[in-house]
Order: sequence, then structure tokens, then C-alpha cells
Amino acid sequence: MRTTLNQWLLAPAAKPVAFVLGLLPALWLVGAAVLDRLGANPAEALERSTGDWTLRLLCVVLAITPLRTVARLPALARFRRMAGLFVYFYAVLHLLAYAWFDMGFEWGDVARDIAKRPFILVGFTAVVLLTPLALTSFNRAIRALGGKRWQALHRLVYAVAALAVLHFFWMRAGKHNFVEVAVYAAILGALLGWRMFRALRKTELQPSPIVRSQLSKQ
Repeated sequence: MRTTLNQWLLAPAAKPVAFVLGLLPALWLVGAAVLDRLGANPAEALERSTGDWTLRLLCVVLAITPLRTVARLPALARFRRMAGLFVYFYAVLHLLAYAWFDMGFEWGDVARDIAKRPFILVGFTAVVLLTPLALTSFNRAIRALGGKRWQALHRLVYAVAALAVLHFFWMRAGKHNFVEVAVYAAILGALLGWRMFRALRKTELQPSPIVRSQLSKQ
């Protein structure tokens, strides 16, 4: 079963299928906007939906490594870059929806609003941190930076996850509706906790500098 799933994930059609699935929410939102099916407040629906899909895909990105490790599905790694770029795509759409519908693309007003309202500042910071990750997601950038520096840079995604949940929390604070916030926080917390546990376990299993020195002399 595992071998079959790995083979399917490695199939040439797997990536195009994943790309279409990642693009479907945006296509649905465009279609719903054109057909006037976004409800009484289309602007709010677009802002909320693009933000929701950013969080959902962020969960997907952070779930790939645990699933690949626990389920022994190494082929999942080939979808991580695409999923990460879709996170950035929906985050930018979310930011543009706010700048358009709330601010009318008045960039001076946007800058003042970002400085004035903490939850918007937090969301904007998350998009800013995502930008270098998107720009360095290609093989040429990995070679230019070197593996260790590239990995260190892309650990910014953990900060992005925390900022995204905080942004969502502050946005829902006015409505006192924290159910969805708790769900995303639990999912992202579990995914980050798994990484922390693995890192600590790896550190514990490594021999101390004294032991390594003794072993090198043998």
C-alpha cells in the first residue's frame, strides 16, 4: 500500500493534479465574485476566504515533513515547494484584498493603518517574512545560499505560523469567536511540537564533545 502510494506521488501527473487542487479555491472565489455568489458582503468574504486558505495551506506545508517521516512517504517532499508557493500566493491575495476593498489602494492610508492596528501589522509582517522564502524556493537559490543557510532562512516559516495564528486571533477577538483560532493553533502547535521533539531527541542521541573527541582518537 505504502509503495503504491509512493509510486502514485512520483507519477508525472501528480504535480499537475496538485497544482490544480491548489488553484481551485482561487478559481472558485473568482467565479463566485463574477456570479455575485459571495453573500451580502463580497469584500469581506474574499478577505476572509483568502486568509483561511493561507492558514490551511500553511498547515499542509508544515504537515508534509511529519507525514513523510511517520508514514514513510518520501515522495511527499516533491510537493513541499509548490505548497509553500501557494501559501505565499494566497497570503498576497489576502493582503491585496485588504488593500483594495478596505483602503482603495491608497498606499499612504495602508501604511498608516498597518502602523496603527496591531493585528494588521502582525499579518503584514507574516507576508514580509514569507517573501524571502518564496524568492529562495528554487534550486538556483539553494545552491547560491548553501544548504545550511537556506535551511536556516526557511525556518522563518515557524515564525510565520505563529504570526498567522496571532493575526487570526486578534481579528476574531472583536467577535469573541475563537473556535477556528483554537483549531488552527492546535494543528500548527502539534506540527511545530513534533519538530521540537525530534530536534531534542536528536540532540540527546548525539555524543557529547568529550565522547566525540575520545572516539576520534580510537
